[in-house]
Amino acid sequence: MAVHAHPDDESSKGAAATARYVAEGVDVMVVTCTGGERGDVLNAAAQAEVDERGLAAVRRDEMARAAKVLGVRHAWLGFPDSGFPEGDPPPPLPADCFADLPVGDTIEGLVALIREFRPQVVTTYDENGGYPHPDHIRTHETTMAAIDAAGDADAFAELGHAWHVQKVYYNQTFSKARVQALHLAMIDADLDSPYHDWLERWDDRPDDIDRITTKVPCSEWFEVRDRALLEHRTQIDPDSMWFQVPLDFQRRVWPTEDFELARSSVPTALPEDDLFAGLREGS
Repeated sequence: MAVHAHPDDESSKGAAATARYVAEGVDVMVVTCTGGERGDVLNAAAQAEVDERGLAAVRRDEMARAAKVLGVRHAWLGFPDSGFPEGDPPPPLPADCFADLPVGDTIEGLVALIREFRPQVVTTYDENGGYPHPDHIRTHETTMAAIDAAGDADAFAELGHAWHVQKVYYNQTFSKARVQALHLAMIDADLDSPYHDWLERWDDRPDDIDRITTKVPCSEWFEVRDRALLEHRTQIDPDSMWFQVPLDFQRRVWPTEDFELARSSVPTALPEDDLFAGLREGS
């Protein structure tokens, strides 16, 4: 089970690993906490459809198409998007949005899904949200609290039998080491790297390379990842930086998607190359 904040997050964080596991026969569920209705339209070509139908409706359809590309089940938790507050100081969050609600009010739906789906492994964001969007941080808090509650027979007893998640991972896809490696490969090939500005700003944020415990080889599914991402037309311009590094560079320079093992109730040796290390038969 992969728990994400907004539609499109499932396709930009861990999607190639998801597609690999689906191809291996693993049943995967993506859970999206909010509808993304307070997001911006980042692709001008999608604006007319948004004007006609509304952003929430368009993003629901985009999510359905991306889930089909990835081959996953999908569920919405249904919370209102919080938007990204900008300013100094930032404005207050909208009342009753996802990040404005107490965590105790955001976990019940996810507890029910965990007990119904019974995942061995759950992936989500770290305590920083991957980046400090309030919905990403609340997704981390909600996921960890829901995992605890799902395993507690005395909590939400009406939602079914307790289920203990055996391994929990944080997505660590966008480490500085990965971005820098791709950047240098483009420069060495006399190609224009899309990462100049990103790397110049990196001193303002932590580098999570030391947190990576698990590198999942999945370069064969990078193309599937990109197809899923492009289904989120309101959020992804096909001419944007996300598609400026050729797939052959990515496969050669950084052929994995990376995670941090946050919890495990099964023995496993670090570093890992598999989210199911310690869980597979004979391991």
